[in-house]
Amino acid sequence: MSVKTECVLIAGPTASGKSAVAMALARATGGVIVNADSMQIYRQLRILSARPSEAEEAEIPHRLFGFADVREPFSVARWLDAARGVLAELKAAGRLAIVTGGTGLYFKALEEGLSAAPSSTEEGRQAARQRRDLLGAAAFHAELVRLDPASASLNPGDTQRTLRAWEVVTASGRGLSAWQDVATEPVLDLARTVRVVIEMDRPVLNARIDARFDQMLAAGALEEARAFWSLAPDPMLPASKTLGLPQFRKALDGEIALAAAVADAKLQTRRFAKRQSTWFRNQTPDWVRMQAGDADAMAAAIAGMLG
Repeated sequence: MSVKTECVLIAGPTASGKSAVAMALARATGGVIVNADSMQIYRQLRILSARPSEAEEAEIPHRLFGFADVREPFSVARWLDAARGVLAELKAAGRLAIVTGGTGLYFKALEEGLSAAPSSTEEGRQAARQRRDLLGAAAFHAELVRLDPASASLNPGDTQRTLRAWEVVTASGRGLSAWQDVATEPVLDLARTVRVVIEMDRPVLNARIDARFDQMLAAGALEEARAFWSLAPDPMLPASKTLGLPQFRKALDGEIALAAAVADAKLQTRRFAKRQSTWFRNQTPDWVRMQAGDADAMAAAIAGMLG
């Protein structure tokens, strides 16, 4: 007896063509596209995050795209809560959920659930940041290790992780690693889920990344970055790390030429794509692998896997 597929996961590195495949599959199945990219959640970053166009969003229902403000301290846990609600809604409506993006931790959270560690708060983040600024990175890490010995494995220079570890242990009295055994339930029924990773040869992917960044620039990426930084967001927030934003900020401040900013943004994006590919290769060994190609043909192949 066949099992009805409720969800399709389409993952892969940036610029590998995931969105086009998701669109083609949605057209063929009447499915709804659900975002699993940590930068495409932000409403102010359509261009730099390579979000679907307004025309694409008008043609096919899209969920969890552009719904957060860049000044919000967004997290995997918040995305998972939102995704849980969307997927339940689509299941009740009998609509296929097509979850696509490049954020591996989002997919991992769907499959495995998340640690139940306390949520981040503005007060907690500020307290952790102030303590780190006062002590310096090395001394802050040493004090963190005294509170939570398992944090010795963290790099003192890894600001985001050390701040989060400090926030958790000072808020709860329990180290971050100790929360790993207390997890939320997985969202997906894997028996009703098709999971696909799109792969692309490195030289081809690099060329696509460079060409896409040029298209972003022509579409107004510099102006989008100017508007972003005019909001004076905290540079520690996740949105501030969107590829291209740090480089464009230097160009806007006159520290480097625009050409140098573009070249560095392309380089960092290529490096990011390599890390994504490595993550998916190591963390999703049982997913179906598909070599990037014609989007309609790939969508047809995925449709053939549906129960």
